[in-house]
Amino acid sequence: MIKKYDCIIIGAGAAGLMCAYNVGLKGKKVLLIDHSPKLAEKIRISGGGRCNFTNINTKASSYLSNNPHFCISALSRYTPNHFCELLDLHNIAYHEKTLGQLFCDNSATDIINLLDYLCTSVGVIRKMSVSINQIDKSATGFSVHSTEGITDSEALVIATGGLAMPQVGASAFGYNIAKQFGINVIKPEPALVPLALDPNDLLKFNDLSGISFESIVSTNDISFAESTLLTHRGLSGPAILQISSYWNSGNKININMLPSQNIVELIRQHKTSTKLLSTFLHQFLTQRLSDSMCKIIGINKQICQLSNKEIAAIATFIHELSLKPTGTLGYKKAEITKGGVDTTMLSSKTMESNSVSGLYFIGEVVDVTGWLGGYNFQWAWASAYACGASI
Repeated sequence: MIKKYDCIIIGAGAAGLMCAYNVGLKGKKVLLIDHSPKLAEKIRISGGGRCNFTNINTKASSYLSNNPHFCISALSRYTPNHFCELLDLHNIAYHEKTLGQLFCDNSATDIINLLDYLCTSVGVIRKMSVSINQIDKSATGFSVHSTEGITDSEALVIATGGLAMPQVGASAFGYNIAKQFGINVIKPEPALVPLALDPNDLLKFNDLSGISFESIVSTNDISFAESTLLTHRGLSGPAILQISSYWNSGNKININMLPSQNIVELIRQHKTSTKLLSTFLHQFLTQRLSDSMCKIIGINKQICQLSNKEIAAIATFIHELSLKPTGTLGYKKAEITKGGVDTTMLSSKTMESNSVSGLYFIGEVVDVTGWLGGYNFQWAWASAYACGASI
């Protein structure tokens, strides 16, 4: 027996749950399905288990896309304030950490439970551990063939995410559906991801593995001022994750390891000092970083003995460290996927395909990639709201 719904949503993550609630709120019959046995795993593990659910500084310029204006409409209609109002209404406490990032006071589970409750309250039918075998376009909508049998609906929403974090079920399902219906997919790539270094560079920085420092990291005329972490495989930390979305294979990245000071001016102000360079640098950097830095540069004289050439070499290393990553650490370590369903083939107001009536794409599966710090969850809420409001 074929079951009929007004809307089938595939993907029970942030975007899928939000969309299901908004469609159900209008009295529509909604089926929400997912191949995973667990609900919204990306919400559960985000923000160290507290879910960085939005960013109060959200703006269109904080997103990457081949079509950068696409996200403006949805983001302007469902803002961080709207989501915060939803949390306030249901007494979920939250706080700002840094740079506009909002986290749950208690646990990410609070948001999962809220979205689950909201969906249940408007009659959404949710089925987990469902495998989809085939999707067909029919005269009245879509037929979904799955382990639940055949279900028909007028509207079909793809909220299946991208390729990041395969360990929690990420797959190419959404891209494959887009291609099936003749919708272009911008090449997916790992984003918000650590960068790997050449073995020779790793050997050079071997003593610094585990060291974190404030920095300005730049590539391709864009910079981020956050912390960098040196690891046994390369570079990580917020500044590196941010810049990874803008880094292209073969490009170099530049790191200012002491952005709040000018090391040349500091040395000149203390040009008579008998302190060793490593001891002097320890006033501004950790001892381990100072010692290793002097070892790498090959200079650890007293400040008063430094030549202009040596001061210039020190300044270049500290303020203009140039490294050429060999690649990223891949989807397993990535927080999000860059690229996805081509936004020129979707309506920016509804997320509906321009060529296939009733077919919608929302969240990470779309070629809209936010910065680190809650921006991608905000895109999930906003795109889901835009879609849900139009069905």
